[in-house]
Order: sequence, then C-alpha cells, then structure tokens
Amino acid sequence: MRAQVVRDRFGLENLVLVNQDSRPVGPRQVRLAMRAVSLNYRDLLMVNGQYNPKQPLPLTPCSDGVGVVTEVGAGVTRVKVGDRVCPIFAQEWLAGDPSREALRSTLGGPRQGTLAEEMVLDENGVVAVPGHLDDVEAATLPCAAITAWSALTVNATVRAGDVIVAQGTGGVSIFALQLGRLLGAEVIVTSSSDEKLARAKALGATHGINYKTTPDWAKAVRDLTGGRGADLIVEVGGAGTLAQSLKAVRPGGTVSVIGILAGRTGELDLAPVFMQNIRMQGVFVGHRDAFEAMNRAIAAHRLKPVVDRVFGFEEAGAAFAHLAGATHFGKIGVRVATGA
Repeated sequence: MRAQVVRDRFGLENLVLVNQDSRPVGPRQVRLAMRAVSLNYRDLLMVNGQYNPKQPLPLTPCSDGVGVVTEVGAGVTRVKVGDRVCPIFAQEWLAGDPSREALRSTLGGPRQGTLAEEMVLDENGVVAVPGHLDDVEAATLPCAAITAWSALTVNATVRAGDVIVAQGTGGVSIFALQLGRLLGAEVIVTSSSDEKLARAKALGATHGINYKTTPDWAKAVRDLTGGRGADLIVEVGGAGTLAQSLKAVRPGGTVSVIGILAGRTGELDLAPVFMQNIRMQGVFVGHRDAFEAMNRAIAAHRLKPVVDRVFGFEEAGAAFAHLAGATHFGKIGVRVATGA
C-alpha cells in the first residue's frame, strides 16, 4: 500500500509518496481502506517540525480521514466489513477527562496518521459516520468538527440565544458557525476578508467583523451585544488574539483556547480573567463519546461540512501548500481513493 511520508527530515519538501507493507490485523483490530483525508493546521506544523521537533521519523501525517472496513480481527463487535468509519484523533480517549497516555495516542503524531491507503486500528478507535455525507465531507469530522463541538457543548454549554464569536473562516471556525447555529446561538465571525465574511453570513452568521479595518474587534463585539459581550469566544489565534478575546467575552463567559495561528507565546494581562470571572478553557479536540453525539446531531439536521478544495492523493504537497497560504474557507480535502 502507498502512504505519504515525511521520511528522514522535517519540511514540506520532504513529504514523499512511498510503498509500504500492509500490517496484519490482530485481535480487536480493523483494517480500513482509506477513502479521503482532510488537513488541519496542526498537520502542517507537524510536517514542518514545528509542532513537535522531537517527533520520530518517518511519519505519515494527518489526523482526519474516513475509510471503509475491509477486514476485522478476532473479537471485533463494534464494526463489520463494509462499514464506513472515521478514526478518532486520540485513539485511547473514549470518554471523560483524558489521561496522559490518551493524549499521546493521537494520529498524525506521535502515532502514524491517516494520509495512507490503509490503516490498522483498534476497533475502539473508529466511529460510524453520518450516511448523508460524501467521503471528503466525512473526512472533515475527526478534528475540526469535534473540536468545535467540544468547545460548544462539552467544555461550555451553548444554549439558544447565546452569542458566539468564531475567529476566522478555517475549519474549526466554520464548524463553530454551523454547529452554533444548529444549537440556536447567534454567531459573530471575524475575518480579514469582506468576501469571506459575506460567505459566512450566507451560512448563517449574524454579524461579520473585518479585523483589519476594525482592529479593536472586541469593542465591535460589545457594541453588537449591547455592551454585554459574547458568551463564548472560539479562540483559534492564540497569543496574538487572546487579549482581544478577553475584552470581547462577557463577565462569566468562556474563552475556548483552541489554536495558535497568531502565535503561541506572549505577554497577557490576567486581571480581566479573575476580575470578570472569565473561564479560559483549553480544547484538545475531543473524545469518542462526544464524536458520536456530534454525529447524531449532524445526521439529524443533515448538516453539510464546508469543503474549500479537494486534491488528489499524489497532490498532498500542493494541498499542504494551499493550507499554508491561508486563503481557504472551510476544510481542504485529499482524495485517497478514486471516486471518493
């Protein structure tokens, strides 16, 4: 079988397509014929050695994907041959709070990832996908979608009428917009592009704020909420945007810290956190139980993920370059199998 591999040194230029031997299927394991993969910013950082410079190589990157079960080992009961499933991001995090061991069971580093024609996984590490989604759409769910779902429903409790701020128009933020609207919330989207803001409004965003023309977007959020502030900020920027998020959230509200697109370190005034009883919650994707709950909601509402562009399996390097260019709206997909 073929796989895209960062072989002996980090860097997108060192991502190569190689042939590998298929792994045997052991007890309670399943073999997946991978159909499609989608990219996350974490994957790009991993390929470039910026996420974990100590990551052992060679590495097959990527955490998102969907495949069809082609073989099951002895004792498998959760799935059967022919089922279409997604691997879960942290293979050993099934419910509740994660253990340190579970946090080290993530696909695409430190474990081998999804950007391959086959995977062999424990049966507990896969979930069935909503039947109305095509393969590329289903491949967007394991990281970006469940991260947004966890931020909205597991680590916070978004209710109808709440106000959410989704930063940008990447995968997590667009899912936060779609899932927030599904839950009955109003969603404010920030972006540097008026064209992207218009697209976000077409998806249901209540308001759009261009943070280039309105750098103090926190004030704009407070103005839009009658001075109250947002109930939840989906914080994907990191150190570069966190100060604005703390000004934009209401007293007693939540800032879900998810990404580091605008930097991972920096000075921060902690006074607003305790003086306004603000909750800062780190969100590390989510567990299998939350994934299955989200899939039930997606199926019930027939929600369709937003896919920006789809590349062929041999074009994985170009897909990563497109991600690095930050012009995408929603998710970037890679077809592993013809017809996916």
